[in-house]
Formats: sequence, C-alpha cells, structure tokens
Amino acid sequence: MSVVWGIPYLLIRVAVRQLDPGVLVLGRTAPAALVLAPIVWRRRLLGDIVRQWRWIAAFAFVEFGVPWYLMASAERHITSSLTSLLIAAVPMISVAVQRLRRNGERFSGRRYAGLLVGALGVILLVVGGVHSGSLRWIALVLVVTVGYTFGPMILALKLADVPGVAVVAGATAMVAVVWIPWSAFHWPHHANAETLSSVAVLSLVCTAGAFLIFFELVKEVGSTRGVVVTYTNTALAVVLGIAFLAEPLTTVIAVGFPLVLLGSILATAPASAVERVDAFDADELLHG
Repeated sequence: MSVVWGIPYLLIRVAVRQLDPGVLVLGRTAPAALVLAPIVWRRRLLGDIVRQWRWIAAFAFVEFGVPWYLMASAERHITSSLTSLLIAAVPMISVAVQRLRRNGERFSGRRYAGLLVGALGVILLVVGGVHSGSLRWIALVLVVTVGYTFGPMILALKLADVPGVAVVAGATAMVAVVWIPWSAFHWPHHANAETLSSVAVLSLVCTAGAFLIFFELVKEVGSTRGVVVTYTNTALAVVLGIAFLAEPLTTVIAVGFPLVLLGSILATAPASAVERVDAFDADELLHG
C-alpha cells in the first residue's frame, strides 16, 4: 500500500505541467470507473451502490473530489516531496479524532510514541521544505489531510458491508461526473506521452487498484492503523522526487527520514488483547 501510494506525488507533479488540476481529477477517476463498471455489473453490485449512495458520495467527496484538486493545485507550486511530507500528518489527525470518540480503537503507549516520533520527523522535514510564498499551498495540502482522515473512517464505519469494488467504482464515477463540466472548459490543447502515461498509472494503479487493497486493509486493521501507511508513503515520495525531479536532498531530510520510518513501525504495532476494539462498532462519530 505504501509503495502504490508513494508514487502518485511524482506522477501528479509531472501531470500538472500540462493539465489543469480539475482535468487531472477527471483523468484519475473516469478510467478507473470505466474499468471497474463491468466487474460491478457482472457481480450484480449496482444495488449496493444505490443502497449506500449517500455514504459513497460522502467518501468520494472527502477522499477524491476535493482533495485531489487541492493537491494537484498545490503541486504546481511546491515540491512533490513537501506535499507527501504534509500528507504524513494524517495519522496524527486520525488519532486526535479517534480520541473524541467514546468507543473505538484504543492506543498503547508504544503506538503513541510511534506517532510522536513520526510527527517529529515530519516536522523536521516540513521545516526544511518551507520557502517564501508556499504557505498558501501548504494550507491547501493540510485541508487534504483532513479529508484523508475521514475517508477511511467512512469506509470502516458506514461501508464495511459494501464490497470494495462497488465503493471505488461508485465513488470514482460520481467524482468524474461532477468534474466533467469544469474539464470541458479547461481541456488541454496538447498532452505528451509522459503526461498521459502518468494519468493512466494514477487512475488504474493508484486509484482503481490501490483503493481495493486499502479497503481490505481498513477492514483488517482499522481506520487509524490503516492511515499510518502515509508515513512510509512519505519516504518513497521523497526518494522519487530526489531521483526523478531533482528535488534537493537536505540534511533535514536525512535526519527526518529515520524518524518517520521508526514512527511508522511503532505506530502500527499490534494492540494487546486488552486494547483491541472492533472499529466497526464505533458509530458514534458519524452519528454525532
């Protein structure tokens, strides 16, 4: 999961050189929906999408529709490395939200320590990447982290009984339809092979394939532990940015990397028998 979601930052940075961010959102969602549609039809899952369309739409809004536009817009102005570093704040936001719940996943001291160590690594990395004029775009990416926090919770709490292929197909189709009017007025005059191949990988591998895997991951380990993959996403994204986009390798990155990786190991440590709680029983958050 970390590998599949570590490469989009590089591909987005490449694609937005020629594509409007809204067109990129359409390019990421429409092919994925078309590829998954025959599977949904063959397995007779359309009824599941219709039955849970409200929660699928909510998931689509917080996970695809708004975050991908904001992220693509930000990557026109800040590096893919910095974007991925900011997204690594998702587990920490998830922990804060989970603590507001009366029931749900509990956290051992080891997992808290892991989140704190990872947070320190992220802070070091972000401080090293901030430059003049970047605060607005950093703020947009932080909005993305909020969406990425609630998306897995919706999966775990409201869509656990819906097959993953139905959720992903329905969500990508909804987002694609919403972005068609915008894209019609912002369609590029030209897109080279590099741009088109980046969009293809983003759609088919990093969206259609990845979210089917992530859906199963959330059901297996819970929403909070599931989003900790963003820590190692960061490591890969920074390496790719340095290797393919000539983004700088700084002392801060060299120091922050080990902290991020150590934090991910500690934060994903299995809970003890006393600490285990079924994440799918925690409806309180979304019921208010």
